[in-house]
Amino acid sequence: MPIYKLVLPAMGESVSEATITQWLKKVGDTVHADEAVVEVATDKVDSEVASEYDGVIKEILHPVNAVVAVEAPLVLIETDVEVAQDESPEPVADVPEEVVEAEPTPEAVEEQLTATAETYMQQGQQALVTPSPQVTDEESRFYSPLVRSIAQKERISDDELETVVGSGKDGRVTKSDMLTYIKQRKAKPLKVLKATPTAPKPTPVPSSTEDRIVPMTRMEQMISEHMTKSLQTSAHVQSFIEIDVTKLWRWREKVKTEFLQQHGAKLTFTPIFLQLVAQLLAEFPLLNSSIEGTNIIKKKDINLGMATALADGNLIVPVIKQANTLNLVGLAKKVNDLASNARNNSLKPDDVQGGTYTVTNVGMFGSLTGTPIINQPQVAILAFGAIRKVPAVLETEHGDVIAVRHQMVVSHSYDHRIVNGAMGGMFLLRLKEAIEQWDESTNT
Repeated sequence: MPIYKLVLPAMGESVSEATITQWLKKVGDTVHADEAVVEVATDKVDSEVASEYDGVIKEILHPVNAVVAVEAPLVLIETDVEVAQDESPEPVADVPEEVVEAEPTPEAVEEQLTATAETYMQQGQQALVTPSPQVTDEESRFYSPLVRSIAQKERISDDELETVVGSGKDGRVTKSDMLTYIKQRKAKPLKVLKATPTAPKPTPVPSSTEDRIVPMTRMEQMISEHMTKSLQTSAHVQSFIEIDVTKLWRWREKVKTEFLQQHGAKLTFTPIFLQLVAQLLAEFPLLNSSIEGTNIIKKKDINLGMATALADGNLIVPVIKQANTLNLVGLAKKVNDLASNARNNSLKPDDVQGGTYTVTNVGMFGSLTGTPIINQPQVAILAFGAIRKVPAVLETEHGDVIAVRHQMVVSHSYDHRIVNGAMGGMFLLRLKEAIEQWDESTNT
């Protein structure tokens, strides 16, 4: 019967590989067209890879935690359909040989996992158990970015996370396991036993003075590599400007309730700022470009990436395609949808690719400003700081006065290889003018 090779599809711009986090099928299982076979993770998003044809799983080519290159085969599926596929050797990621060998034995998989400090607990049926004696400070299980995101949101420590028994392959903790654990955790809070007055005082246990080595997650490794590469590639320069957002602040306070009732979306400052940035990029096309060798590629579309914080502290950059064609309502709905999907780890690969310019809001963490790193292969990134009430000098027809105003510091990082200081600063000045001259009679 014909054999269909299910390969790792393209996962987004600049993504060349992915980590296998969970097999949803095993050898001998029947699979239908468009049915998910395996879960994979990149530094940008978790995703499922589905079969294109009906068939039976013939051979799984990589174990869990293997790093596989884009277009490399993942699994062989026996099917009744004649499948035309390229038989040339597919690329594989640069990983140790034992990670990518076909049909690894259980002993080989266990040895490889131990070597990478990813020991699994035995599979169990309960969601709340005592820690397994197999898990030590030096050994920890692999957790997908989604599981870690849920743990971070629910304030579940690493030690507590080790007590959750997974129902996935080799005892892997799944989203379902986490939700079950959290439900039982809230329903049956742990009781704290108080010592009676006659109880002897416990002997103090000296705390360990040894440092604890914690391996970086796959996402952390790839973000680190991406950021370091950007600093090595672009000649980063920053410009800063302070903007009075009082008029815009008053206008938003006036219309936000009506906006929510009419359009079903919250009106935050983010879509307002994105709308202004999209309009200004049409005036400064060089900022909406990329560099390839000695060529400058000026992008036709304005696709705005908005840096979004995840529950585990990492950042992801979903992209609003053709942002300059959307009105404020469309931008608000898109911002809310993408932010929600990012927090729920339900972004699709297409949601995080194709960006031409990035905006980040460092003010949400209370920062006055920041110097963000350019998101390659783009040439600029804008950072909005916290909006604060501060005393400011105003010029009036009766002279200068001091008044309380809403102020914000905005920083602009740009690639000095093609963007000079005049253009980087002028872009900020035009943004300042657009915000400070906001028409408070604007309708939504």
